[in-house]
Amino acid sequence: MRIGIIGAGAMARALGGGWSAAGHEVLVGARSATAAGELAATIGARAGTIREAAGFGDVVVLALPVQALPEVLRAVGTLLAGRTIVDCTNAFAPDAAAPEGTTAFVLAEDAVAEGIAAQAPGAHVVKAFNLCAAEVWEAKERIFDGRRLAMPLCGDDEAAVRAVAALAEDLGLQPIPAGGLHRARYLEAMSVFTVGLWFGGHDARAMFPPVDAAFAVTD
Repeated sequence: MRIGIIGAGAMARALGGGWSAAGHEVLVGARSATAAGELAATIGARAGTIREAAGFGDVVVLALPVQALPEVLRAVGTLLAGRTIVDCTNAFAPDAAAPEGTTAFVLAEDAVAEGIAAQAPGAHVVKAFNLCAAEVWEAKERIFDGRRLAMPLCGDDEAAVRAVAALAEDLGLQPIPAGGLHRARYLEAMSVFTVGLWFGGHDARAMFPPVDAAFAVTD
């Protein structure tokens, strides 16, 4: 598969490196030609501009800070029509109400993935890879407490969701289709909540029982 990655940071390195190793064609595009070239050389990919990355990929990954999205989408939005877009971004802001010395976050922006879809008409946006830090996706460990690390993804286009699910499997992850793009805002909020717990030294994973012990009676 041809994958264009817009961005040259840690997430671009983690995802792009994994997919390049899995045999996909990867092109990294960034505002800095030097940064794109250095990352591409590190992960065995090609380097180019942001527009080249947007036009290259069957799948295009937005591995950018949320605040950079509007400018980038204004520049390449028309090139994304008909393509599968992976949104792995999170909009974190410090929680000003948290006790002093406590690291906690709130959403700086609501429904980022839906906003991307509005700014890139005709693109098939899938929210994915946003719940964990890049270092988790880059690490080799995938089995924890006997369970494969799962990755929920939200999108409206079935073919796009299947394509991103296959890319998750290439990284050793267990994809979980989690509904349409309107549900992506819950993934975004979940990331803010769980990352805050992790920063506080709490095991967010321990909140959830395995599926055979998770049940409820409908009221």
